[in-house]
Amino acid sequence: MRPLEEYPLPDCDRPMQRGLPAPHDSAHGAPAALGRIEGLVVRRDRSVAPYAVTAAYAVAGLGLEGDMHADTLSPRQLLLAGTPAYRRHGLQPGTLRENILLDVDTAGLASGTLLQVGTSAIVRLTFHCEACGYLDARQPGLARTIGRERGVLARVLRGGAVREGDSVMRLDATEPPWPDDWRDRVAQILAQVSEGMVLEYRQLARLAGIQPVYCRALPALARKLGFADRAVAQHALPGLPRWTGDAIFATDVVWAPT
Repeated sequence: MRPLEEYPLPDCDRPMQRGLPAPHDSAHGAPAALGRIEGLVVRRDRSVAPYAVTAAYAVAGLGLEGDMHADTLSPRQLLLAGTPAYRRHGLQPGTLRENILLDVDTAGLASGTLLQVGTSAIVRLTFHCEACGYLDARQPGLARTIGRERGVLARVLRGGAVREGDSVMRLDATEPPWPDDWRDRVAQILAQVSEGMVLEYRQLARLAGIQPVYCRALPALARKLGFADRAVAQHALPGLPRWTGDAIFATDVVWAPT
């Protein structure tokens, strides 16, 4: 993690793509105050536990600098959770494995919402994080009871430093929503595979934001959806070119500070 003083300051005069407003751009309407950052967590890799930080750097199109979930082709670069869920379910700190903890009920945040986090960074909410068996290991029955309160996943559209205590604003602009159901996400991705190309199951899982263990279910789902000829195992049909899905997120990066 870089020292905070090394984080580049945003250049708000720099032109941006896709019509997103610069921070507090009155021409697009004043952003609506949503809440504040109560905590930040980074995890380097699976061999080490997540650890709290007071500041981090959100990299456009990637995620939090130094975090294991930073991935250019993933819809789940960040997990935002809310303090109301922790209070409501009596959870210990860090139970939800969030990157950013907000003083907001994230269950009510819709996919496609754009949030300005701190003075510069903008994130796009993708879908609500599914409650998994990991939660039951921390608190029996939690996966069944927590539902959408687990948190909401996001991609970084514009980079910038984020700090504990920073404000979070909801922007007027929105992006097309992603479905919460992983099967619907898989269907939408397979429908985009270019003619004459195939998508490997592991890459499909990455693009859909699901764990690799789901690869076991993907062949049957692809057949059911009528896309059996578009999804293959890693070493199957080696003569066919691989579709990597770069186009799905090609327009996501609005502006990266230099």
